Amino acid sequence: MSEHPLPAGGRAPAAPPAHARLGLVAIFGATFFELVGYFMLTPLLLLRLKDGGESTALAGVFAASGWFGIFLMVPFASSVTRALGRRPTLWLSALIPTLATMGFALSSWLPLWFGLKLIAGMASGLRWVLAEAIVAEFAPPGQRGRYVGIFETLVGVTFVLGPLMLAWVGPQSDTAIWLAFGCMAIGLAWSLLIPRVPPAADAHEARVGLGGVWHALAAHPLIMTVGFVGGFFESGLTSILPLYGLALGLGAVVSALLVSASGLGSALMMLPAGVLSDRLAHHPRQRWGDERAARLLLMRGCAWITLLGTLLIPFVANTPWLAAPVAFVWGGAGGCLYTLAMIDIGSREQGITLVNSTAVLVMSYTLGGVLAPALGAAALQWSPTLGFPALLVGVALLGVFLLRRQPA
Repeated sequence: MSEHPLPAGGRAPAAPPAHARLGLVAIFGATFFELVGYFMLTPLLLLRLKDGGESTALAGVFAASGWFGIFLMVPFASSVTRALGRRPTLWLSALIPTLATMGFALSSWLPLWFGLKLIAGMASGLRWVLAEAIVAEFAPPGQRGRYVGIFETLVGVTFVLGPLMLAWVGPQSDTAIWLAFGCMAIGLAWSLLIPRVPPAADAHEARVGLGGVWHALAAHPLIMTVGFVGGFFESGLTSILPLYGLALGLGAVVSALLVSASGLGSALMMLPAGVLSDRLAHHPRQRWGDERAARLLLMRGCAWITLLGTLLIPFVANTPWLAAPVAFVWGGAGGCLYTLAMIDIGSREQGITLVNSTAVLVMSYTLGGVLAPALGAAALQWSPTLGFPALLVGVALLGVFLLRRQPA
């Protein structure tokens, strides 16, 4: 954050730089192909570890090493960005996963795989923060919600498309890993199309590293709240929905389809949330205050929807068909919370300051995504009809309470 606080409603940043539209197209294309390759590669590597006789625990540690790399890098995204510049940093974050994928294809040495997974995770964390920040900054001010919503929807589609491509090629095929590499390489080529990005206006005065992240968190604790609740319900719960379905006796196939219901909610609702944010913020007869107040109103609405959907859990055991709508609500409301938070910080910040705030959002979202399966699985094992609903209602209530306390 800069040393001078912004007005309560948040000032609108300056107009996007020249070639901003080309930059957005390049970032959209690069992110799409890279993430399709990533979500194709990750399950492929896990399956190959199992086929090689490795334990499930070791495969889990391997998958977690990528997230560990993200945690390591995200707090320092602003430091790297200021040192290298925004365009070279995007190039680097696309090059490293591409080279790592080639390493996975050419070698089966397990220690090398762990090292490559960690480094690729660090690059992914860097790109996650920087791409989100640049999309929010370069979008036309009156259409920021629309562009951020499109970008988040595009990311959500890659969650589905990557595994589908793997299933189409077949995980046992030698072509699979090279197809993933091809997607990564196309993403790198798209990154090279990113036009010259002007230096961040606050490059010499903004705090970077852990200090910058802490300053952004202290200035805007709302980011942490929204990110955590969004990550908990959209990303974290999705990973244990099959376990929840099995605990309800739904069967393996139906339980697996709950993941699709959550993903569908996320993919379908983020763009409408962004468009609605634009319309409310620029409505000629606004009755709720300024632009930021309009976004806060939508965030509160998403938090209430999450809570109301969660309150249906006790009825799911006797009405199994409710499980899919509840999963849809969790995915949709959680994804909308993240999208609205990204629109909010992109509407009042730029440059390195925006990178710091985006890093806080990504870290809190990831924290929610990590804690939800750990705590949720334990609650399911302890008491699927009491402990699990109590945990989720508690998190949803926390989101509603903290957002109500946030001044408009």
